[in-house]
Amino acid sequence: MKLDPVFNTKLGKLYKGDCIYVMQRLPAESIDCFFADPPFNLNKTYGEDNKDNLPEEEYLNWCYKWIDEAVRLLKPQGSLFIYNLPKWNTYLSAYLSNKSKLNFRHWVAIKQTFSLPIQGRLYPSHYSLIYFIKGNKPKTFNPPRIPVQVCRHCGGEIPDYGGYKNKINPKGLNLSDIWLDIPPVRHNRYKKRKENALSLKLLDRVLDISTQEEDTVLDPFGGSGTTYIAAELKKRNWIGIEITTCNDITSRFKNLSADIEHFKEIRKEINVLFTDKAMKLRRKNGRSNGKYFTHEHIHEPQLSFEDMLFQSSKLQ
Repeated sequence: MKLDPVFNTKLGKLYKGDCIYVMQRLPAESIDCFFADPPFNLNKTYGEDNKDNLPEEEYLNWCYKWIDEAVRLLKPQGSLFIYNLPKWNTYLSAYLSNKSKLNFRHWVAIKQTFSLPIQGRLYPSHYSLIYFIKGNKPKTFNPPRIPVQVCRHCGGEIPDYGGYKNKINPKGLNLSDIWLDIPPVRHNRYKKRKENALSLKLLDRVLDISTQEEDTVLDPFGGSGTTYIAAELKKRNWIGIEITTCNDITSRFKNLSADIEHFKEIRKEINVLFTDKAMKLRRKNGRSNGKYFTHEHIHEPQLSFEDMLFQSSKLQ
């Protein structure tokens, strides 16, 4: 049966339906990067067609089915990412390691602040992102460098790099597997639906690490469409699937200006040792940057707002 997208751009196609059904009808080894942010099985409301309160075994068996399809669809040397609670990702990571042809690369802890502690447990403060590849070496591995964390009051470094300041790369710090700088999406300017939404910064980073322009990205749980927006703005081809309404996604594509402006702000903090805000704060408080820099503080080249809007809003 032929698949008909409910929405498409020059770079992407969005399908409405069950992700396993749609994925089974896509050609094998056609995807460079697979990213999934499935329901966490926390009994949240995502629409009539999406149950989020399954028994544990049923939830995991459902996950294993779409993971099997993801493995089939990945090209050799392709990358797979699953964003979920640590509880579930322990099972999914074990399944990928033991039952699939994929090799483990990283378990990334992404800091998140939850509202209330859980009695009898350590305070939960991170989501997990597991990263696997199809083969022994990824086709693309290009992690961005990140800025030094600074005190928001005085601009001082957190932590202090002491006598090693002159050895730090002026383009920023190496990315680790603990990400402290991914903000929750709470502001109305960026939140595109009532339910939780992914940070554009998170998807920008994932696609930086694992893809190049014109690669194909698949996300089977569309949500508010953040993966597809990131892929579009970064000139990646994309395939999207959403079982419930696609209105949040299509509306977002028809009004890209806020996402484009946000994307530009994110890119200004890539491959620099200090953000512009941090630099101003350090100057205000008389902090020297001399031990750090051997080159000027230069951002990567940026498209103008008009060029980015023109390139990213060519909808068919």
